[in-house]
Amino acid sequence: MKKVIAFLFLPFILMACSQQNGTANSNQTESERLNAWFDKTYEAQIQRSPMTLTSLGRKDQYDAIDDMSEASNDADFAWYEATVNELKSSFDYDKLDPQTKISYDLWIYQYDVAKANLPFRRNSYVFTQMQGAHAYLPNFLINFHRVDNITDMKAYIRRIGGISRGLNQLLERAQLAAEEGIRPPRFAYDGVIEASQKLISGMPFDDSDHDAPLWSDAKSKIDALVASGDIDIEQAGELQANAKQALLESFKPAYQGLIDWMQSDYENTDADGKGAWALPNGEAFYKAQLFDSTTLPASADEVHNIGLAEVARIREEMVAIKDKVGFEGDLQDFFQFIRTDSQFFYPNTDEGRQGYIDDSTGLFDFMKQELPKFFGILPKADLVVKRVEAFREQDGAAQHYYPGTPDGSRPGVYYAHLSDMNSMPKNEMEAIAYHEGLPGHHMQISIAQELTGIPQFRTQMGFTSYVEGWALYSELLAKEMGAYGNPYTDFGRLVTEIWRAIRLVVDTGLHSKGWSEMQAREFFYENSPIAEGQVISEVRRYMVWPGQATAYKMGMLKIIELRGKAQEALGDKFDIRSFHDAVLGGGALPLPVLERVIDDWIAQQKG
Repeated sequence: MKKVIAFLFLPFILMACSQQNGTANSNQTESERLNAWFDKTYEAQIQRSPMTLTSLGRKDQYDAIDDMSEASNDADFAWYEATVNELKSSFDYDKLDPQTKISYDLWIYQYDVAKANLPFRRNSYVFTQMQGAHAYLPNFLINFHRVDNITDMKAYIRRIGGISRGLNQLLERAQLAAEEGIRPPRFAYDGVIEASQKLISGMPFDDSDHDAPLWSDAKSKIDALVASGDIDIEQAGELQANAKQALLESFKPAYQGLIDWMQSDYENTDADGKGAWALPNGEAFYKAQLFDSTTLPASADEVHNIGLAEVARIREEMVAIKDKVGFEGDLQDFFQFIRTDSQFFYPNTDEGRQGYIDDSTGLFDFMKQELPKFFGILPKADLVVKRVEAFREQDGAAQHYYPGTPDGSRPGVYYAHLSDMNSMPKNEMEAIAYHEGLPGHHMQISIAQELTGIPQFRTQMGFTSYVEGWALYSELLAKEMGAYGNPYTDFGRLVTEIWRAIRLVVDTGLHSKGWSEMQAREFFYENSPIAEGQVISEVRRYMVWPGQATAYKMGMLKIIELRGKAQEALGDKFDIRSFHDAVLGGGALPLPVLERVIDDWIAQQKG
């Protein structure tokens, strides 16, 4: 796939932190003292975000939903700014060990990026077909809120009201942005309206013969409590009545309010859609988004040209495979063959969908056997494959990964959109599975969450260029590990790689060079066999999420560069397991910091 869904679906600033330094201890080093401060401060930070606590598998504030207002964001930023001032005034950087210096730098780095993006917070669309809260909030309740007893179920019901409040707060933010002329393209409104209508269709909202998603989930969780003997039938009836009341009196009005506003504002949207350049302060906004996504000071022109060069290079490798299998015709003819030949697709049936899930699971079973040859640190958390829930499933949309909990009580999940199997080619599924699961996202994020030698806040960091760069590197690494048993699956790997190279060209084209949606689609069609539904979904994703799609290839190229640098410097001393452990062993990092870590590792290996 293509992206990792973050725990928090909007670019909210890190939450507030403790004002206490911790008492100095003559037996503590400066690093020990600072790490104690980080742990205390991070705990205060996550206590301000009940949803983050839940995502971590904790039940603190289990009945609450985050405050999603602009006022809350202002308070969060003020708190974070105070912690940075405290950090600088209370600790001596020169006395810290190298690992703690990285932690110190990362804490300030996050603040600097948040401060740089503060002027553009209304430029980031609140509701889109991709990452809007309208879909994330109910999905959070369904998949993250675990119900083990009656208290948990009561908290679940109270959270229905919290979702409604949060949605109304975000609607207010969308309306404020619209007053400034900032709206996503019309297709985003279509997607949000459709998804929202699905959430309030079915029982108990109407007399349909099916249950609405949250009602179905609530009943299922209540039934499980009855089955376990935790509650009796009378208690179950009371819980169902309370859940139904919350859905009818809070949930439905909030979602209907969002639908009504979007329908009333619909004619003000742009039917064709434009990139970030058309927004207020659009050029500066896109520059900030590029840096935020890549962690590199590369300009839009530089990113665009890197993309063009990578597309040209990968096309040559594609031609080599086309010739290897004896295909007669040019590369465009081969693309058409890959797009349309039935051998490359599962049946568009429930059996075909289950086949995709089963075969993806089998790929992970294979990879688990190979991992110890290439990694010293291995993840403890389990990984499962699931179909995306019906209310948020879209034809051709990106597969994605949701992390599990640090304690392993909830496994990581590889999600696939399976509503249209004609948009899910078999020859690409192997590379995508390695990207999302092992040795990609699941491995990297699980290892980070399980680390014990660094402050806890670093175990939850998610710099996109590192996270997605590692996952894309994993697709290539899998070939070295013995994957891709035939030329067509290896071609599928090249398809997914050129996909990410195309993103560099298309994202900068849309947001910096004034490209239209159709221009972006045409570039895709010319340089890949990706199905039409996927292309449309991808281009529209880039349009509403400026810069994010550039992180993948930029991150991969940096990791490959660092591996080459290490191999050249160490020669016979280079050990792939040790290199990978060095890359993964400190959690997600900005790419310049990762380079610093690898330079230090090279020096240690030489010694």
